[in-house]
Amino acid sequence: MANIQKRGDDSYFFTVSLGRGADGKYRRRTKTITITEKMTPKQLREYLNHEYLKFKQEALSGAYIVPGKMTVSAFIEEWKEKYAYKELSETTITNHLSILDTHILPNIGHWNLQDVNPSLLDDLLHNLKRKDGSDKPLATTSQQSVYNTLKSIFKYAKQKRLIKEDPMEGVSKPRNKNEEARTLNVYDFEEVSTLLTLLEEEDSHWRMFMTLLIVGGLRRGEGLGLEWDKIDFENGLIDISQTIVNTRNGPHIKPPKSKTSNRLVSLAPSVMDELKRFKIDCMKNKLIMGDKWAEHNRSWVFCNVDGSHFYPTTPSTWWKRFTDRTGFRYIRLHDIRHTSASLMIAQNIHAKVISERFGHSSIRITMDTYGHVLRTADKMAGDTFEGLFANKENAK
Repeated sequence: MANIQKRGDDSYFFTVSLGRGADGKYRRRTKTITITEKMTPKQLREYLNHEYLKFKQEALSGAYIVPGKMTVSAFIEEWKEKYAYKELSETTITNHLSILDTHILPNIGHWNLQDVNPSLLDDLLHNLKRKDGSDKPLATTSQQSVYNTLKSIFKYAKQKRLIKEDPMEGVSKPRNKNEEARTLNVYDFEEVSTLLTLLEEEDSHWRMFMTLLIVGGLRRGEGLGLEWDKIDFENGLIDISQTIVNTRNGPHIKPPKSKTSNRLVSLAPSVMDELKRFKIDCMKNKLIMGDKWAEHNRSWVFCNVDGSHFYPTTPSTWWKRFTDRTGFRYIRLHDIRHTSASLMIAQNIHAKVISERFGHSSIRITMDTYGHVLRTADKMAGDTFEGLFANKENAK
């Protein structure tokens, strides 16, 4: 077959004619493939015909790009269409796309895919800039997110044999140089007490939302995904079984972050009583809205006046405005979850209990996240014995 020519012991050369171009010249696409498996003559013919027809279809449709001339930007488009959009969750895709637009495409999108090497990628990771243009280095967690996106892209490129070696295999994942000194940005008991007092002046849905984040350690999306039928008033439990997150296609309702994030969280009787009162107010509002009530399939605990769930970013927007308006010290809304864990640790709650309550996939995550706080609590526990032995020495 003239369009399939043998070039070496194990390689074959494909040619596809594309006809005359606008300049009157004949155009064609070529591709060399290497046979890595042993085949019978019949199997080899069938395999070559199949691969040629697939290549021809791509060439005629304009989807094929010569690997040697493919830029990182062009390959990323292929990675999106053939892998990311088909295999990854909406949340993961949204995170990857944000990282691509902010940190990867502006810096290496114009590079030739074949020219990318570990040294170039290592320089990229360690010279990333913040969105605000400041000279402060990008946070380690953000560097790690960029690393994970690059890892996914170049692993796929190697699988498709567009590159011989994965350059990310020679790049180390960014680490916090001062892990031991890293401290969480959380509130102490007095600040939480002040916060609860300030919340008394807010709309009931925000007061209740923040209360659940503080006492239940819920993530923002878990709070938004809570429905009334997921609350067991008799036994004082809330069922965390879904979350609402923001994606490239807008709000998305999905299961929690991991299997262990699907959990039951117990609440104090006083909190359950407040939830009961809040539910009564919500039901009254539903009756008042009548035909204007928009949500007929769900019973969101936290919703707009027409029953539709809040947009995923709404709580964060309200929280920033609340702290600006009241002058209360601002921390990220997610740090309220860390605050909850830190307060539990200060009360000598075992790390295993915290791990299960917060839906961590393992106690190791709890130890890594709250290690500094746990060590402080352990030291305080150790110091409680100091008085016993000091008294014993004084009695001698």
